[in-house]
Amino acid sequence: MIRVVLADDQTLVRAGFRSILSDEDDIEVVGEAADGEQAVALAHEQRPDVVLMDIRMPGTDGLEATRRITADPRLAAVRVVILTTFDMDDHVYGALRAGASGFLVKDTEPMELLHGVRVVARGDALIAPAVTRRLISEFANRRKQPEPGASLNALTEREREVMGLVGAGLSNDEIAARLVLSPATSKTHVSRIMTKLGVRDRAQLVILAYESGMITPGWMT
Repeated sequence: MIRVVLADDQTLVRAGFRSILSDEDDIEVVGEAADGEQAVALAHEQRPDVVLMDIRMPGTDGLEATRRITADPRLAAVRVVILTTFDMDDHVYGALRAGASGFLVKDTEPMELLHGVRVVARGDALIAPAVTRRLISEFANRRKQPEPGASLNALTEREREVMGLVGAGLSNDEIAARLVLSPATSKTHVSRIMTKLGVRDRAQLVILAYESGMITPGWMT
């Protein structure tokens, strides 16, 4: 079972998501929170697989709650998916930088919601939709580009190549096909890169690829 916590200050929104998720045999809603403080407490109490986190809530908002969850080693297995009304939102970008595994717009179709929960629950980042890459490139491009640090220097030439392709939004299978590797080898490269750079998942890897200047908006187009 995929265990989910819903965090949104609107009762009707939580009820709608609960209805969609609870109809699935492999998903269980184990708690609801009306603000970020409750969301963090439920993450500790329930240790869910996924927290669906509204970005804008009174008191402790979703951004701060995401930071607390992703920074706590005891909650390393808990994944956060941001819920937002507007896709091009710098608060969403901040949440992705803080360790959220992706985001969904609140008016998303039910099948996309279910797919997103399952993708994140199995340990992948929800970065495939073009809008997510557009969001990252938009706000990363506004930041002062830092020089690649010592952590990036630790990567091999092949690992840099793989990281660039991850940043462009390619899956492990697509990277394998482009570089003429086996899918298992591609996956191993990605795992080693994340370990070397100390990032939580592919979403943070994509952001780092942009913010380091390794790739730029429009790369590979």
